[in-house]
Amino acid sequence: MYSREMSSIAFAVVCMGLLCGAINGAIATVPELGSTRVVFQTDYGDIEFGFYPSVAPKTVQHIFKLVRLGGYNTNHFFRVDKGFVAQVADVSGGRAAPMNEMQKSEAEKTIIGEFSDVKHVRGILSMGRFSDPDSAQSSFSILLGDAPHLDREYAVFGKVTKGDETLRKLEQVPTRKEGIFVMPTERITILSTYYYDTEAETCEEDRLELKRRLIASAVEIEKQRLKCFL
Repeated sequence: MYSREMSSIAFAVVCMGLLCGAINGAIATVPELGSTRVVFQTDYGDIEFGFYPSVAPKTVQHIFKLVRLGGYNTNHFFRVDKGFVAQVADVSGGRAAPMNEMQKSEAEKTIIGEFSDVKHVRGILSMGRFSDPDSAQSSFSILLGDAPHLDREYAVFGKVTKGDETLRKLEQVPTRKEGIFVMPTERITILSTYYYDTEAETCEEDRLELKRRLIASAVEIEKQRLKCFL
């Protein structure tokens, strides 16, 4: 009897240890978001996302710099695969407006593959790349569903914080199949972008600064649009 009770206790301890390990592992793969938020404005609504600087610092720095430079303005979602991904085109070839020298210089950089244990689930931001793991530039995907086959193969660097209703609208657009890609039949343009800090920008002065950025972004887009017709 004693031996049987001891075996039962030992078994329970082992199970508890495995359960705790599983819980800790799950917690470890849910990193903390930084305070910066980026907003992509489209005809279907806004998509807001935050970054995981502790998981992919070089990727976050690169993408955020492109946002600050206005690099994603007039770019588009070249891929919308319902239940899988909505993918933003590379800035270099995806913009409707020409790039200035600073935008071009940043867009042409390649980023090392910062692969992690963070899971590819709906709302996650994941860098696009070619077969070379260090070939990521500026194209990235927003996950529209769980995709475990992408885990540790593509660099996760953030997640959507607002705009799931916009993603659901994108999933309803007409598409066509080209090779492995499911692509929208009409261009889904990122009309403009802006960013703010959830910790710092809380007073009226900061709201005015955010408004100024939005106006500046619109002016920059209009100037670049006019250049296309010169």
